[in-house]
Amino acid sequence: MNSTARNWRAVVGGVAAGSAALLGFAGASASAEPDLPVLPVPAPATVTQTVTVTPQVGVGSPAAAQPAPAAQAAQAAPAAVPGSPLTPATSDTLAQFLDSKGVRMEPQQADGFTALNIVLPMPSGWSLVPDPNVPNAFAVTADRDGGDGLYTPNAQLMVYKLNGDFDTREAISHGWVESQKLPAWQSTDASMADFGGLPSSFIEGTYRENDLTLNTSRRHVIAQSGADRYLVSLSVTTAANQVVAAAEATDAIVTGFRVSAPAATRGSAAATTPAATTPALAPEAAQ
Repeated sequence: MNSTARNWRAVVGGVAAGSAALLGFAGASASAEPDLPVLPVPAPATVTQTVTVTPQVGVGSPAAAQPAPAAQAAQAAPAAVPGSPLTPATSDTLAQFLDSKGVRMEPQQADGFTALNIVLPMPSGWSLVPDPNVPNAFAVTADRDGGDGLYTPNAQLMVYKLNGDFDTREAISHGWVESQKLPAWQSTDASMADFGGLPSSFIEGTYRENDLTLNTSRRHVIAQSGADRYLVSLSVTTAANQVVAAAEATDAIVTGFRVSAPAATRGSAAATTPAATTPALAPEAAQ
C-alpha cells in the first residue's frame, strides 16, 4: 500500500477522533479479474446514504466473515425505510446478482486511479495497513493502537469496475443481502436512499465471527464515470465491546466518506480540498 502514497492527498480538519486526515484517492484500473467479493458498506450521516469486507480476527489485520447457515440466509430483510425509493431484495447478494447478468467485476487499485473522487477519512491513531487477507482492497485502514488484543477496529474500501449490462438500481437493491447472511446477523439500521445522488445501500448491525460479536457498518455505491460504472464498497467494523471507545473514529469515517465523479466535484473542489491545505500525504503521515 506504500506505493499509493504519491497519489493521495489529505485535508486536515476537525473530523472527530482528534484531527482526522481525509484521504482523497485518484489513480488507473486494474485488469485482474476478481473473485466474487463479499461486499456490504456504511453511510455518512450528513448525506443520506455495504458488499462486505470483514476484518480478520487479530491485532493487526481485519477478518473474513464465515458464510452463514442456510437458515440464516433465509432471514427476513429489515423493513424498508419510509420514503426509500427502492424495495430491498431478499435473495442473491449484490455479487451474485451481477454474476447472473454476466457482469465482470475488475478490482481497482488506488495507485493511479482517476475515474472517481473518493474521500476516506483517516482518524487520528489510524493508519493504512497492507492486509494480505484482503488482496483486492483499494485501501484498508485500522486503529493499531486500539482494539482489545483480539480484534482491531478497521475500515475496508473496495472498488470494482463493472463490465456488462445491468440495471443499476435493481443491482443496488441487493446490497443488504450479504450482511443478512452473516452468522447471527441482527440489523440496527438500514437505508436504500441515494448517497450524494448515487444509487446506494447502507446497513448496520452485529454478527458472530468465531467467538466474537462484531459490529459493522457497510455501504455500497454504484457510480458512473464517463461510460463506465464502478461499485464502491466501504465496511467499518469493530468488536461489539469496542463500539463506545471507537465511536468517535468510526463515525468520522462513516459520515465523512464521499464518492463522486470528477466532473461532478470540479466546481466544489476548493471547498472540499482547498489547495492551501492539501499537502501530499504518505501513509505514515496520517497517524
